[in-house]
Amino acid sequence: MNQKGFTLLEMVVVVIIVSILLLLTIPNVSKVITSVDSKACEALTKVVDAAIAQFRLDYGTSPNSISDLINGGYLDEDQARCSNGEALVIIDGHCVID
Repeated sequence: MNQKGFTLLEMVVVVIIVSILLLLTIPNVSKVITSVDSKACEALTKVVDAAIAQFRLDYGTSPNSISDLINGGYLDEDQARCSNGEALVIIDGHCVID
């Protein structure tokens, strides 16, 4: 009787290889996600700085807070915070991460 199938040893080898691949890729994926969040937050601060400049052109003064930009229609509500949850604030006419 010649039955075809995988032996226990072959299955263990496959599981070990898959485990090693997962151990190598999961930390790299988490690093990339952190990097993407950081870059997205930097880009959002530039968008808010542009909105501050537009507000300054329209009113001749800098906004006091992000809510001034939201109420004036320069930003949406979801642009008041970065994707990682950090709030944006205006200090000395520039956007910074709180």
